[in-house]
Amino acid sequence: MPNPGEGQSIGDIIRQTNNLSAEQVERILSYQMQNGVKFGEAAVALGFAKEEDVLWALAQQFHFPYVNQANRKIAAEVIVGTKPFSDQSELFRAMRGQLLNTVFSKEEGHHALAVISPESGDGKSYYAANLAAALSQLGGRTLLIDADLRSPRQHEIFAIESKVGLSSILSGRAESRLIHPVEELPSLHVLPAGVVPPNPTELIQRPTFGLLVKELTTKFDYVIVDTPAASLGSDARVIATHCGAALAVCRRHKSRIDALQALLSPLTISSSVALAGVVVNEF
Repeated sequence: MPNPGEGQSIGDIIRQTNNLSAEQVERILSYQMQNGVKFGEAAVALGFAKEEDVLWALAQQFHFPYVNQANRKIAAEVIVGTKPFSDQSELFRAMRGQLLNTVFSKEEGHHALAVISPESGDGKSYYAANLAAALSQLGGRTLLIDADLRSPRQHEIFAIESKVGLSSILSGRAESRLIHPVEELPSLHVLPAGVVPPNPTELIQRPTFGLLVKELTTKFDYVIVDTPAASLGSDARVIATHCGAALAVCRRHKSRIDALQALLSPLTISSSVALAGVVVNEF
């Protein structure tokens, strides 16, 4: 059975999705010719379709994982899924391209990427979620691990259950079905933080975490790890060491240079961590 949109034009998909009559299609084609616009633009201008319908049609034609707003479960901040053709999404795709040539290149072997930040509120979880979503849109199996055992957010962003998760594994409580597939983005999976423990640093420093990351990098094409803010403890640096690579996120006009230097200095000294770069978050 062909995939939805395979061999169909954007106009065909919009017509079928919106149950347009032959008369409505004629009016759209006429408007299109008179104004020199695309079929989708003409349909929107005449009120026969919404911009959302056009985005959906584009996604279907190019087999591009896209979150339909009408049935959306994940948070709007996952913009590469909810607004895949926006300028913000393009920035994540640009970063994805750089990572494919560095951290996730075949020459570098299997790495996980820790997304770190100096302070809470820098946008680290937002960036980790969107970066993971962007990688998943390539079709490779992608895993997002919420290793922020202090203030986890990924379960909220992706609307998944978080009663059990990473903290369950690290505390020795074996559980099944801890990794959740994201329905709207088929190649994306999330391992939530689970119950917030009283001893997050001790759990992260146990050998179990490093062994887990090493195992998961053999089962997934891309592994992104969200971390606690560095101001809350040493967790982020420990996680980055186990991952083998780190990407730092700071916030324009908010992050302090000394806090960023304190985060990065130990990592740049260590030869076991590849620093993928520093991102200045403006959103």
